[in-house]
Amino acid sequence: MTAKQLESALNLMRRMPPSSTETSLTGLTNLVPALTDELLQRVDQPLKTEMDTKVGKRFIMCDYNRDGDSYRSPWTNEYFPPLEDGFEPSTRIRQLEIEANQIFDIYRNLYFDGGNSSVYFWDMDEKSDSTFAACWLVQKDVEGVRGLQNGCWNSIHVFEVLEKDEDAQRNKLFEYKLTTTVIIAMTVANDLVGNVNLSGSMTKQSATTSVVNSDQSHVANMGKMVEDMELQVRNALEGVYIQKTREVLNTMRQSSQDTVQMQALRESLAQAVCSRAQARIQDSE
Repeated sequence: MTAKQLESALNLMRRMPPSSTETSLTGLTNLVPALTDELLQRVDQPLKTEMDTKVGKRFIMCDYNRDGDSYRSPWTNEYFPPLEDGFEPSTRIRQLEIEANQIFDIYRNLYFDGGNSSVYFWDMDEKSDSTFAACWLVQKDVEGVRGLQNGCWNSIHVFEVLEKDEDAQRNKLFEYKLTTTVIIAMTVANDLVGNVNLSGSMTKQSATTSVVNSDQSHVANMGKMVEDMELQVRNALEGVYIQKTREVLNTMRQSSQDTVQMQALRESLAQAVCSRAQARIQDSE
């Protein structure tokens, strides 16, 4: 594997529609097997879910709850399919994970009116309980709503939490580094617009430092950052993708109208020329 091959593969994936990410990724890994691990780590794929049969709730599968071919459920902390000695967060981090899932499930229901959510925490340094990471996920599929044949929303929020020096009042300070990726895809098929596929992805980053009085403060601080970031991404996606699509459609309609007007003008000029020629012939006779 060369750096040039990896760069070319990533550039190609960035130009492919998110709706075909799995197909494109499979093709690249089959073409250059040596790139498989790097591409799987660097390319965000549409999220999928699995059923936690212990509690009858679905959870989202991703690299952050995966161990081999099994995935850990945030609801029961068990792996599906069953796995012995699978990775599990420490007791303190697991408690944070439980609280975050409860709160994020309410947020998901209020903001998305359906779909699935999962939050995963893990320790970054076994020697320190002040450094950890987390991933907050939302996945929603839509079919047959308001002319939409199918569509999906996938948001991936990855946190790195680091303890900083105390402030002047000796309060504990923590830095939260957030990287958010949102993947959307929509397919519309009707007589009015024909077949339209709109898909895209966006990645944004932010960082903030906040005072932490208790472990529960971590969940509140991260939850606020997720809510603010999703609002920013929604507005950006609407401005970049939706507005751009409207501009293209309006240009197409305008071009069609211009074509009709030009055709009518040509026919009118042709008729005028013919009438003029006939009048001259009659005058000459």
